[in-house]
Amino acid sequence: MSFTQTTAIEVKQIKGKGRGVFARRLIHDSEVIERVPVLVLPVGETRTASGPTRMSGYCFEWGRGTVALALGYGSLYNHSYQPNARYDDESGQTKVFRAIRDIAPGEEIVVSYNGEPGDKTPVWFKVMQSEPSPKEPERPEAHTGSGDKADA
Repeated sequence: MSFTQTTAIEVKQIKGKGRGVFARRLIHDSEVIERVPVLVLPVGETRTASGPTRMSGYCFEWGRGTVALALGYGSLYNHSYQPNARYDDESGQTKVFRAIRDIAPGEEIVVSYNGEPGDKTPVWFKVMQSEPSPKEPERPEAHTGSGDKADA
């Protein structure tokens, strides 16, 4: 499988929140936003004797005793309980990020870290509210996220 970086998205700083992934153009419902390779690591490589490393905030649970660091922008999508995208694991150590509704240009792309978009299980960090960009529609439900996981 080959991977191509898309021009549909970009990473920007969000005041009071950290980094996030944003749409550069209209992304349609069900459209693949990004397909990224992952690096699978033993969970022990994301911890030290004093606790989790900074990298642990960017990893997904992968399997028994392992985590995955998603390349591309895959580890930079913020969390929301009202996501506009989802991620799924594909064969060959790949994650695919897909829109679950139309996403407007300038809108932050957010996923549920619980895996399923409707899963409201509390996450392990404080969920931050970002300020909407002037070019974004007022849609606070699409802008709730965790912030840059390393900054949390």
